[in-house]
Amino acid sequence: MSVKPIAVSIGEPAGIGPEIISRGWERLAGEVDFFVIGDARHIDGPVVRIAHPDEAATAMSSGVPVFHRDFGPARTPGEAQPPHARHVIDAIREGVTLALSGAASALVTAPIHKKALKDGAGFTFPGHTEYLAHLAGVDDVVMMLACPELRVVPATIHIPLAEVPSALTRQGLATTIRITHAALREQGFRNPRIAIAGLNPHAGEGGAMGREEIEMIAPLIADLRAEGLALVGPLPADTMFHAKAREGYDVAICMYHDQALVPIKTIDFAGGVNVTLGLPFVRTSPDHGTAFDIAGTGRADPTSFMAALRMARDMSAKAAS
Repeated sequence: MSVKPIAVSIGEPAGIGPEIISRGWERLAGEVDFFVIGDARHIDGPVVRIAHPDEAATAMSSGVPVFHRDFGPARTPGEAQPPHARHVIDAIREGVTLALSGAASALVTAPIHKKALKDGAGFTFPGHTEYLAHLAGVDDVVMMLACPELRVVPATIHIPLAEVPSALTRQGLATTIRITHAALREQGFRNPRIAIAGLNPHAGEGGAMGREEIEMIAPLIADLRAEGLALVGPLPADTMFHAKAREGYDVAICMYHDQALVPIKTIDFAGGVNVTLGLPFVRTSPDHGTAFDIAGTGRADPTSFMAALRMARDMSAKAAS
């Protein structure tokens, strides 16, 4: 059976998405087949307009294969334009449809600008992850950030820090751990070793700095351990991420956004990949934003986009085997 190409939604045209796509094509042509859903005029460099995903492999040798969709106004790097917003959303939706149908082996999403989508099209979702779950018709998904040295999962994502303690529930944390465990098993880990961070400094230090670890996190870990999951914790987050500590687990569950993203971006800022676990298809994304400040300057680094494509290829191959 032939391997289907990867669909790439173009994301925010005014950001660095079109640039990293073009540079990714220059370096990966012949290694990873993909096609872009977006406006061909917004891509930097050579493009080939295609009518079907199966044409992507042949087109890759000549330019970026593009499912051309007219976004209207020309791209202005660094300046989001409201008329583009609806088309950006539609490109994501089309990518999901192609991935679900099997016409694409996976979906890689270039960065979006959430405020631009809200201002231009009334976009109500906190981010890509939540919108993809809505499109796929699933209730619970998990965001994992991955690089060769570390995998991290934030149990709460795009909410203010002040709201984390109330948002962090036993049921929600259990769901996050179970989805992560199941996803890593699908990726080839027989019994994934999962480290659980504490919420408070020093994991609460016996209740002196908070009681969430004593009252909720530790009892949940004990219950899930009794079911056979390989869990350790709750661990102090400040000692979890040095090289020796990372040897003891396959993925770390963190309690909030920055607790997870600071270590991975410190370890591999350019090469981290965002992976959505719990979807009925493979979805990855570069672990960075639209970078309006450097869009159009030629300084955009395609490393994370390339890593997202390679990871999507490898995950979809594993799922098909």
